Amino acid sequence: MTSQPTPTKAASGPGGPGEPGGGLQAGLKNRHLSMIAIGGVIGAGLFVGSSSGIATAGPGILLSYALVGTLVVLVMRMLGEMSAANPTSGSFSAHADRALGRWAGFSIGWLYWFFWVVVLAVEATAGAKILEGWIPAVPQWGWALIVMVVLTATNLVSVGSYGEFEFWFAGIKVVAISAFVLIGGLAVFGVLPGVDAEQAGLGNLTDHGGFLPNGPGAILTGVLLVVFSFMGSEIATLAAGESEDPQRAVTKSTNSIIWRVGVFYLGSIFVVVALLPWNDPSIKEQGSYVAALDSLGIAHAGQIMNFIVLTSVLSCLNSGLYTASRMAFSLGQRQDAPKVFAKTNSRGVPMAAILASVVFGFVAVFFNYAYPKTIFLFLVNASGAVALFVWLVICFSQLRMRKIIQRESPEKLVVKMWLYPYLTWATAALIVFVLGYMLTDTEHDGRETVLLSLLVAAVVLAIAVIRQKRGAGAPYVQQVADDPRDEAPVKVG
Repeated sequence: MTSQPTPTKAASGPGGPGEPGGGLQAGLKNRHLSMIAIGGVIGAGLFVGSSSGIATAGPGILLSYALVGTLVVLVMRMLGEMSAANPTSGSFSAHADRALGRWAGFSIGWLYWFFWVVVLAVEATAGAKILEGWIPAVPQWGWALIVMVVLTATNLVSVGSYGEFEFWFAGIKVVAISAFVLIGGLAVFGVLPGVDAEQAGLGNLTDHGGFLPNGPGAILTGVLLVVFSFMGSEIATLAAGESEDPQRAVTKSTNSIIWRVGVFYLGSIFVVVALLPWNDPSIKEQGSYVAALDSLGIAHAGQIMNFIVLTSVLSCLNSGLYTASRMAFSLGQRQDAPKVFAKTNSRGVPMAAILASVVFGFVAVFFNYAYPKTIFLFLVNASGAVALFVWLVICFSQLRMRKIIQRESPEKLVVKMWLYPYLTWATAALIVFVLGYMLTDTEHDGRETVLLSLLVAAVVLAIAVIRQKRGAGAPYVQQVADDPRDEAPVKVG
C-alpha cells in the first residue's frame, strides 16, 4: 500500500531535513503520545463552558454530553482506522486527499488550520485574563504576548520539547479532573469524611423540575453548546507521525477514547449536577466546577480552578500551535501550501510552518483587542462549525479508504470501524442533523456560526476547485520507504 513516509525514514528521504520534502523526526516518546491522547480530549471549554449547558438542559445535559461523546468515539474510530494504516502529520486531510480527491484534502486542511489559529487568539486572551488577575502589574495584552512567545519558542526548539510541555500540561489536567471526579463522587454518595455537602445526592438529578426540566428539546440545544469542547481529540493522530511507534500510538489512542470521554466528560458533569441543584445560581455566577468545589467547603476553590483552567488554556495553545503548523507542513508537502512550509531544519522542526501559524495567531490576538465585536467575532463564528465539517469529511474518507486499504494492504487494517459501513453512514447523518438543527438556533448564535462557517468553507472549496482545474501542484504521492511489500506509488487526485 502507498502511505506517508515514516518519521524514522524521513531524514533519508529526498532532500533530507531542511529541504522541501524532508521529513519530521520521531521526537515524541510513547509517554508523550499517551498523555497527549488522554489530555487532548479535555479542552478548556469543559471547565468554562459547561455551566451554560447545565443552565439550558438541566441534568439532561448528561444526555447531550453522552450523544456528542458517542459521536466523537465513532469519528475517532474511523480516523484511527485510517491513521493506524497510514500515520501521517496531515492525518484526516491527507486521508481525504487520497480518498476523496485533492480538493477535499486542500479544503479541510486549510479550514482546520484556520480553526486553530483563531483558537490561539481565544486561548491566549483567556490565559492572559487569569494571569492579569494574579499579577495586574503586567497588562492583559502583555500576558498574551508572553504566553504566545514562550510556547512558540517551545515548538521551535524540537518536537520533543512540545511533547514534554504537553506531557506536564495534560498530566495536571488529568490528575485534577480525576481527583474532582473521585472526591465529588464520594461526596455524592455520602462517604467523604470531613466535608460538608448537605445538598449533594442523586436526588439533584430529578428533584428540581425533573431530569429534563426544560423539555427533551433542550438536549439538542445542549449538544450545540458542548460539541465544540470536544475538538482536539484528533490531535493524537497528527502527533503519531512523529512518534517512536506511530501504529501502536494510534491504536492505543483509538482504543482508549471511550473511557476518556466517559470519565472526564460524563463523570465530571455527573458529579457537578449531583452535587448541586442544576438551577443553583452559583453555577452560572461562579462556573460549574468552582461552584461544585465551593459546595464541598474546599478553600480557595476559585483559585484552584483558575490554575486548572490556565493549565488547560496553555495546553490548548501549545497543541493548537503544534497542530496548525503540522497541518501547514502537510499541505506544503502536498503542494497545497507554499513549499517553504514543507522545509524542516536539522532538528526536524518545520520552522516556516510554525512561524506562519503564529503570525496569524498574533494577528487574531490583535483583532481580539482592537475589534472584539466585529472582525474577531466574525473569525470566531466563521471557524465555529469547522469541527463538524472535519468529522463529516472523516466519515466520507473512511468509507472510501476502507476499500483502498483492503485492496492494497489488508494487513494494515489493525483498527476497524465497527459495523462498517452502516455505523459510518449513521454517524455522518447525525452530524448533518446537528448542523441542520444549528440553523434553527438563533438564541445561541448557532445559525450565524453555521452560515459564516459555510461561507468560509465555500470560499476555500472554490479555491481548491479552481486550483485543481488549473492543474496547480503535482499529484500527491504517498509511499512507505524501504517496504518491499508495498506496490508502486499510486498517483492521487
